[in-house]
Amino acid sequence: MQRFWLGLGLLMACGGGSSQQADAGPGGEIACAILPADNPWNTSIEGADVHPQSDDFIDSIGVDRNMHPDFGSVFEGNPIGIPYVVVDDSTPLVEISFDVADESDPGPYPIPPDAQVEAGGDRHVIAINNQSCELFELFDAEVNSDGSWNASSGARFDLDSNALRPEGFTSADAAGLPIFPGLVRYQEVVEEGAINHAIRVTVRRSQRGYIHPATHAAGSDDPMAPPMGLRLRMKSDFDCSTYSTEIRVLCATFKTYGLIVADNGSSWFVSGAPDPRWDDDALRDIRNIPGNAFEAVDSGSIIPQ
Repeated sequence: MQRFWLGLGLLMACGGGSSQQADAGPGGEIACAILPADNPWNTSIEGADVHPQSDDFIDSIGVDRNMHPDFGSVFEGNPIGIPYVVVDDSTPLVEISFDVADESDPGPYPIPPDAQVEAGGDRHVIAINNQSCELFELFDAEVNSDGSWNASSGARFDLDSNALRPEGFTSADAAGLPIFPGLVRYQEVVEEGAINHAIRVTVRRSQRGYIHPATHAAGSDDPMAPPMGLRLRMKSDFDCSTYSTEIRVLCATFKTYGLIVADNGSSWFVSGAPDPRWDDDALRDIRNIPGNAFEAVDSGSIIPQ
């Protein structure tokens, strides 16, 4: 059901990378590295060439729109962001019923009945098996009384592998990408002071095409709109020195690893995991960063769909 990406050399030429390290958060302590060091999520784009259509893509996303933290502590009783749960080989496997079964990896999955569901419309569920180092993700998920789950789509990823989903396949994300590797996590930002991977971002509209490591498009016939999998980098001269410590860490990441377009939604919404320890006031500084602080980089050919 998966194939290996043969284009890693292009991104590796832009700079080295390091696999994401284990952390502990509300979902549990993660013992696995989050994808290999040379995976695109973990690879620097600091030296990558600017994409020839960079101005078009940034205009489409919203040159004058500002960023928004789509993560935080709690709002109206619900955690803000995409939650995850850590499991192991002792976690019971349960059946998953998919609406888009032909593009979903079949169950069973080790997802507990009390796994936290993302608040809001997308209703993502994420589970990481600490022993097998596998990632399981669901979109539009709902648990049944017997502990099984219904979902629109879902995918499983080997965290030790650079394998991609088949061409044209979605995942729990519109781009066919894994979600968890692109989440901003409290441990990285506050406790470690550095994020060593690209970050997931949504855009208001996208074109009918994608760039690896994405494998799926969910857009319109507009070549000026960004493709799924597009890498976005903060311009090196953009000044973040007056922002909170948390946002200065994010700015450093934006300049080194950048953002990956992963889904349609509100433009410049940056994805992260909820954590009650987040300082939501500090995170609001990201709203001072406009779209024109970014440029698109050339990380591969656009594959039409």
